[in-house]
Amino acid sequence: MTLPRKDLFEIPEGVIYLDGNSLGLLPKGTQAKVATVLSDQWGQQLIRAWNSAGWMDLPQKVGDRIGAILGAPAGSIATGDTLSIKVFQALASALKMRPDRKVILSDAGNFPTDLYMAQGLAGLIGGYELRTVSHDEMADHITDDVAVVMLTHVDYRSGRMYDMDDITRRAHDAGAVMLWDLAHSAGAVPVDLTASGAEFAVGCTYKYFNGGPGAPAFIYVRPDIVTEVKPALSGWLGHDAPFAMEPAYRPAMSTERMRVGTPPIVQLAILDHALDIWDDVDMGELRAASVDLCELFIREVENRCPELELASPREAALRGSQVSFLFEQGYAVVQALIDRGVIGDFRAPGIMRFGFTPLYLGREDVIRAAEILEEVIRDKIWQDPKYQIVSRVT
Repeated sequence: MTLPRKDLFEIPEGVIYLDGNSLGLLPKGTQAKVATVLSDQWGQQLIRAWNSAGWMDLPQKVGDRIGAILGAPAGSIATGDTLSIKVFQALASALKMRPDRKVILSDAGNFPTDLYMAQGLAGLIGGYELRTVSHDEMADHITDDVAVVMLTHVDYRSGRMYDMDDITRRAHDAGAVMLWDLAHSAGAVPVDLTASGAEFAVGCTYKYFNGGPGAPAFIYVRPDIVTEVKPALSGWLGHDAPFAMEPAYRPAMSTERMRVGTPPIVQLAILDHALDIWDDVDMGELRAASVDLCELFIREVENRCPELELASPREAALRGSQVSFLFEQGYAVVQALIDRGVIGDFRAPGIMRFGFTPLYLGREDVIRAAEILEEVIRDKIWQDPKYQIVSRVT
């Protein structure tokens, strides 16, 4: 695929979209896909659609398509529910694999949901410690008392990226289980779950995969340990024979045991449609284009706006597909940018985040975004009182 392919997406006129790391664009044809599911499948086939329209198989079909992008074999990724649920499932299962160890090790700057889930789970079952350290300290704290190392591959604030293979190896050398959150990695940087050897990985699909708001999450379980994994949430559809209606839970003999509730068919259909775009995407080429766009943006912004401090790693190999800059009045700057068609986002304290998606961004977009940012900073447009009130959603 020649990048970018803006013709594949609905891009509002006059918008430069630098927020794909929070919510991807709408792929063209999505409305028609939804109409088919609602009118032709639900409307006409009714309950029969679970079989005649392939609804029952859709979670596994979509999981396999995601797996092809992430270096995971067929059958090793289950989809459905939310990322928070998948974090809980993976962490609970991982802890059961190391019953004699009582430490969950994570990054102090990890995304709050991951830490909240660990705190809640530790409080629920008791006796566990959530130990958090900085990115730079992580390697030295993977010790033989750690049950699970739970990390987000790409940091949501700065875009700083862990070396997945190295950290996983260190976890295994210490006898710990490895759990990766790929929320800011999937569809953004090359990932090879098979090569990494990690036991678990989770992620969302509404960002770089363009699955839309509320798109289902996914969970990966390394194939050789599937039968050892004991689901903490033993939902009906994770049963080995759900339609046998057995009174006792008997987990499926595959990653399907990690399914919980009824699959969100409309959202899965949207995601399935969005993944069509990825059939022709080479992740190596996408990564090269991403690095080029990020490097260009850093150069342009630093030349034009010396007041801003780079908050992302300067070395491209240590960075995901986003660039963050630090500015005390970052919230106001981002709001002024949005008013001028450059949509990024803000994270406290003072972090302005810009996500780069080569599928629909080109070099001309990057240069124009930097020009508008320069105007906002140079002319102190951000000082307008209307940009000073922090809203719930930025």
